[in-house]
Amino acid sequence: MSTSDDVSRQLQVLRSGAAEIIPEAELESKLARSIEERRPLRVKLGIDPSTPDLHLGHAVVLGTLRRFQDLGHTAVLIVGDFTGRVGDPTGQIETRPMLSPQELEANARTYLEQADKVLDLERAEVRRNGEWLGGLRFDDVARLASVLTVARLMERADFSERYRAGRPISLAEFLYPLMQGYDSVAVEADVELGGTDQTFNLLVGRDLQRAHGHEPQVAFTVPLLPGTDGVKKMSKTFGNQVGLTEPPGEQFGKTMSIPDELIPTWFRLCTGLPPEDLDAIERGLADGSLHPAEQKRRLGREIVNRYHGEDAARAAEGHFDRVHREHELPEDVPEATIPPDAVQDGRVWLPRLLAATGLASSNADARRLIEQGGVRLDGETVDDPDAELTPDRLAGRVLQVGRRRFLRLASAP
Repeated sequence: MSTSDDVSRQLQVLRSGAAEIIPEAELESKLARSIEERRPLRVKLGIDPSTPDLHLGHAVVLGTLRRFQDLGHTAVLIVGDFTGRVGDPTGQIETRPMLSPQELEANARTYLEQADKVLDLERAEVRRNGEWLGGLRFDDVARLASVLTVARLMERADFSERYRAGRPISLAEFLYPLMQGYDSVAVEADVELGGTDQTFNLLVGRDLQRAHGHEPQVAFTVPLLPGTDGVKKMSKTFGNQVGLTEPPGEQFGKTMSIPDELIPTWFRLCTGLPPEDLDAIERGLADGSLHPAEQKRRLGREIVNRYHGEDAARAAEGHFDRVHREHELPEDVPEATIPPDAVQDGRVWLPRLLAATGLASSNADARRLIEQGGVRLDGETVDDPDAELTPDRLAGRVLQVGRRRFLRLASAP
């Protein structure tokens, strides 16, 4: 195979997961040189361990890094044990609280365990950016800061919006793009990956590499995965995430809850199906030859299979059918004692019970759930938010909120 044919093949594979490649001509040139010199590209992805768990949104960019890896390039995974102390200001409306090194290290351990479900960590180069950022002197930081102007930093929508709204922006947040960009200098990145919300930070990496006499990296962005609500990007902050290590039943059930219009996007971003299959699903949903509910089931099976295996996918679908299609209870309903503070004058007010057992966030939230028909007792919808029952009439019965939350009630001993 000629160099040009090999470059075309690699570009075809890589474009399938890309939102934007800046600039694509440079990636093509780098790939050609890599083939001719038999030197793999160094492809960088940085993750700040700000929370303990990864979700499907993280898996999108990790999957792109795996594609580079499978094409023979070097995956450089940077754990932001230093940048994580500040926290990426991208998309934030206020300054994040700083995490301790101990919190970051504990989160980093679970991040790497979970990243290995997508990336081949044995073949990856894993670094912590405290290696180089922790040793910088103040004059080093001043030289880095001289590369960017305040006007350039204020081009970022999140900074400019916060400034106009009178919300504080810390100097540490201004330094964050410089720290992320210096990572690219330190590891001599040829390509850096990130979500579309990371474009500014990735381009700062190009500026810093030029300032240090390095060939600038290619900024390679991937789409942001919409969360289960279909509105905001997937994030633990918004409570719309599907975790990579969540139980199979939770992964399948959450997938079945997404809006129908998200099905093609989730298939493209969350599964490893070939492009021709993805195109066929999109066409079938558009012309009505494929039913959304059945394709959502297939999507749920694909996701669970990817992270838990085929047997778990079949079991998760069966569990879903027992609970939602056949109206049977799950096999493992957790048991909870009726809390004493839910009982007043020998009776239990259901909204108070829901809040006391954690099935609702407050009495008001519980009333809303009941009024919307989202609460069942032994499979029967509860429609009276003022309902009161004695503890003995509740003991042994199953309280259900929504499609996936169940509790079997027991009287206090």
